Amino acid sequence: MLEPKVLRLTAGSAALGLVLAAGAAALAGPWDSGQRTAERTAATARLLPGGADHGPDRPGATEPGPRESDSGGESDAGEDGASGGPDSGRPGDALPGRPQPVPAPSAAGVLTALGSGSAAKAAAPAPAALAKRLDPLLAADALGARRTASVVDASTGKVLYGKGAGTPMTPASTIKIATSVAALSALGPHHRIPTTVVADPADARRLTLVGGGDPTLDERRLRALARDTARTLRDRGAGKVRLGYDTSLYTGPVRHPIGVNDNLAPVTALMTREARGNGPATGPAPRSADPAGDTARAFAALLKAEGVTAEEAPRPARAPRKADQVARTLSAPLSALVERTLTDSDNDLAEALARHTALAHDQPASFAGAGRATVAELRKLDVPLKGTRFADASGLDRADRLTPATLTALLALAADSGRPGLRPALTGLPVGGFSGTLAGRFAHSPSGSSSGAGLVRAKTGTLSGVNALAGTVATSDGRLLAFAFLVDGTPTPEAAQTALDELATALTR
Repeated sequence: MLEPKVLRLTAGSAALGLVLAAGAAALAGPWDSGQRTAERTAATARLLPGGADHGPDRPGATEPGPRESDSGGESDAGEDGASGGPDSGRPGDALPGRPQPVPAPSAAGVLTALGSGSAAKAAAPAPAALAKRLDPLLAADALGARRTASVVDASTGKVLYGKGAGTPMTPASTIKIATSVAALSALGPHHRIPTTVVADPADARRLTLVGGGDPTLDERRLRALARDTARTLRDRGAGKVRLGYDTSLYTGPVRHPIGVNDNLAPVTALMTREARGNGPATGPAPRSADPAGDTARAFAALLKAEGVTAEEAPRPARAPRKADQVARTLSAPLSALVERTLTDSDNDLAEALARHTALAHDQPASFAGAGRATVAELRKLDVPLKGTRFADASGLDRADRLTPATLTALLALAADSGRPGLRPALTGLPVGGFSGTLAGRFAHSPSGSSSGAGLVRAKTGTLSGVNALAGTVATSDGRLLAFAFLVDGTPTPEAAQTALDELATALTR
């Protein structure tokens, strides 16, 4: 739900709000077949008369998994628990008891416009003029001891502004942009992560719950998995089982180098709801010390409710090599997982994505293996990697290093109309003043100039003394710019964030 101050900001004029939601936000990111369902629904809830419908076939839309089959069955299990088709409840549908909204005309797709048409004819901002505007803002005391910046024209890759753009810096959570692009490139946007139940071919009563590395597995999908498992077992005449659980997909340390921390669960291939228990769905929360064991015990209880009893408590076990699949549940598509990773700055999901990138490169699914695989995948994409280091995938490790130039190269790559599979790395970026980690930012401009709300899409990064902002903005004439501002030695995070917001907002003017 949007912050109250954002609602107050848009409530004054329905017409202005409609332009902001359907026009400015469309310019702020590549919305042609890329608009996020949650943002479209939220915009329609605020502004009934309008809202362009971009159709159901969009990267990042959560789709239901395959239904149960005679061979064992797959649970219908999307990330958000939706069981309907991708068109259910989309903006533009008639609301009960209300006249049907009149659709606003769809804005031209930004990525298409960058290649041809008026936006392509518009001149990119002059580097000298941009420097005149950005230099004083980058010199703000709130930005600490070291300030670096990179701004490029996303359509051409031309560097428009740079200050220490090749300097390796601690990127904090902006490293998730690299994690996401590497995963999308290595696995494809339609990749799904399975969690399976298998039976020993020599003993059908011996079951193993096999973790596939899906931290988004939730109670609803686990219940559906138990129901499908029980149905198959009843068909086979088995009412009692011995249950094990397999987490061998991941290797290496389970704990992040920062140790026990509310920002990240133990990194294991089997967990439910990111080991948050009944805690909040996003942000810091106390985590279970044994996510895999908790999930297996909950699964055993759900099996019992379906009439199948585990003879003893679940134990860690390796699944047999030629095991028979009994049931399976699939995550949302990778496109949706990437969007969630970026919008909510989800550390657990970022680490999972990197480990699946490692598996795609035949590397160990560990912190080290994920780092090597990410570098290898980005090198294939010709991303500049001098000075980079991937100690983790989430940005919690201060040993991570990225340059502003690397981040803007990644963003420009994701904006390339010839690489639609990378698009979720842009559409998942939080929208200033509206969504994710930027929901409470950009509503007001300290300088008294126009706000960047709805115009700036960016990934945030915050550690003690480290602040970062990297994303895209659309200029008033339709140019898409990619930017990255990385600073350290900042005295307070709040002041640094405001100063970074001013820099990004300046690019929209």
